[in-house]
Amino acid sequence: MDHTLGGKGTVGKRPHMKRLDLSLGDPAADLALDEALLLQAEAGQLGETLRLWQFDRPVVVIGRGSKIENEAVADRCRAAAVPVLRRCSGGAAILAGPGCLMYSVVLSLTLRPALRQVDLAHSFVMQRLLTAVRGQLPAVQWQGTCDLTFGDRKFSGNSLRIARHHLLYHGTILYAADLDRIDRCLGTPPRQPDYRGNRRHADFITNVPIDPDRLRDQIATAFAATEPLTAWPIDEVRRLRCERYDDPAWHQRH
Repeated sequence: MDHTLGGKGTVGKRPHMKRLDLSLGDPAADLALDEALLLQAEAGQLGETLRLWQFDRPVVVIGRGSKIENEAVADRCRAAAVPVLRRCSGGAAILAGPGCLMYSVVLSLTLRPALRQVDLAHSFVMQRLLTAVRGQLPAVQWQGTCDLTFGDRKFSGNSLRIARHHLLYHGTILYAADLDRIDRCLGTPPRQPDYRGNRRHADFITNVPIDPDRLRDQIATAFAATEPLTAWPIDEVRRLRCERYDDPAWHQRH
């Protein structure tokens, strides 16, 4: 039994999760969709959902409380036409784009009350992600708080946001990313796991030799996300874009 389900009335039950394979082709819209899935779940309009997607172009994404000047090399980003955008969850900056599979999962804290404990939330998601990736790369390890590594080099970073009744957990899997661009455009993260050993991005980040299409199915299997979500919250995405994600002040605030 999965101990992280917790709570009376949930033992032995496997909550039904929807799967959404959807990339919107616009970085601001894609970030808004992740938050929209969380907010619609909070409003009772959606249940647990796994989204699998990719950015269509390189983009630096900083955490909700991050400062651009601390985590992105702004002049290099501008020179390379790489936008710097802000997401709704915490954590350090990433550079994503083609060759980086993104996953986003919204989980119910009513069905899984133990996940209100952040360490158990990390464990719940990371164990499933680890199982999925090990279907192709058995030597993958989980290190730090929520990193996946291959040969002691990181290829997956993750972050979360906890709302009243649900949480959003999302992250990256590098399989054919431009590692040189990551090294050029990202600054030194303000917090580093011990295993990093102060390595620069070029010596710390790696791609992994996986089939991303096969991995999508392996991640969906690990989360038991078996039924397609056909009606995604387009109106909520539009509202969030208008209020936040299309507003430069949201992304550039200090």
